[in-house]
Amino acid sequence: MNSRRSFIQKSFLTAGSLSLTSFFKKSVAEDVSQAMVEINQLSPEAAAQDEELWARIQQAYTTSPNIINLNNGGVSPQPKVVQDAVIRYYQYANEAPSYYMWRILDQGREPVRDKLAELAGCSPDEIAINRNTTEAINTVIFGMNLKKGDEVILTKYDYPNMINAWKQREKRDGIKLVWLDLDLPNENDDIIVKQFTDAVTPRTRVFHITHMINWTGQIMPAKKLCAEARKRGIDSVVDGAHTFAHLDFKISDLGCDYFGTSLHKWLCAPFGTGMLYIRKEKIKDIWPLLASPEDQQTNIRKFENIGTRSFATEQAIGGALNFHNAIGQERKGARLEYLKQYWAKEVIQHKNVIPYTSLKPEFSRALCNFGVAGMTAGEVHNRLFNEYKIHTSPVQWEKVNGPRITPHVYTTKYDLDRLVEAMLKIAGTPK
Repeated sequence: MNSRRSFIQKSFLTAGSLSLTSFFKKSVAEDVSQAMVEINQLSPEAAAQDEELWARIQQAYTTSPNIINLNNGGVSPQPKVVQDAVIRYYQYANEAPSYYMWRILDQGREPVRDKLAELAGCSPDEIAINRNTTEAINTVIFGMNLKKGDEVILTKYDYPNMINAWKQREKRDGIKLVWLDLDLPNENDDIIVKQFTDAVTPRTRVFHITHMINWTGQIMPAKKLCAEARKRGIDSVVDGAHTFAHLDFKISDLGCDYFGTSLHKWLCAPFGTGMLYIRKEKIKDIWPLLASPEDQQTNIRKFENIGTRSFATEQAIGGALNFHNAIGQERKGARLEYLKQYWAKEVIQHKNVIPYTSLKPEFSRALCNFGVAGMTAGEVHNRLFNEYKIHTSPVQWEKVNGPRITPHVYTTKYDLDRLVEAMLKIAGTPK
């Protein structure tokens, strides 16, 4: 424990001394590092409710004090140490770009890969670093050897960029898309698993599984679905955009064949950073979107052959991983669940509020959606921002019609008190 405390303190003090020049900013960095040490002495349950510690951790962020940002599900802000790392690496590269980028910074990808693999619970040789979930999952969708008549099972609540990719393969290659509808919120995994398995035919080749539905925060039974797919010789593709560094799990535990995520969401890594996982024995079966040397056929790095990239953002992923690990996944998850329960339990009691998300922790976490009777998601969203400066994400998709609320670790109870006050007033006066 003492060595862990020392590591956390040194990591943050070093970052602070490198990037925070004023005495005040250095003091803030010191306080944040001390808060990280103290929070690691608490159980996840106790840490989740320690407002004083989270208020100090909030100082690691540079978020606006004038807007309450509750759309962290779209993209999350980075802690100051991550922002500073991006700037530092970018300036470093500009000293002699072709030398520092290709001969120095390019060598830093493997340590970042190792850190990501440790958090993911898999081999570094199964992890490719890319720009986002869309790039990761599209790589798999367009790289699979599917032929006319092959079937893919997916749901109407999957993410549009993935849906559009599958539709393009349907038009181009004649595969068949088998669509499942979902009744949300759902608090019975067996219902969803049965929907998938009932749709299986001898031509089924893929289960496309969204680990957490981005519209509502519904946690899908990904592990159970991957097990059912494996039993039948069906490939499983998991869209984990909203679960990596949010839920406490390892990719290896899911039993999936393919997994993609965005690191700029819950990990708070630089914008435009993502990760692709492919089970090692499956790498040879997937064509990269951009051609790679022939000798890389079985190498996960063939999916990183994109030419010149931003080495600064890629290298700064390491700082985001350090920040996440300093808090700890269990403590972070407990805090996010606590924040969700804090505001949602108050709002759901109003007779005009329509819940689209379960409040049970096994079926949702920070991401949550509630509508107001008689109002569109856009109308609620606009009133929240125009009258209270609360930024959310309006969702009108299939049967969902409400603002999506996603706090993060820097969100305070004061912010959520304002949200509750606003939602109850808006729900009390629907049009």
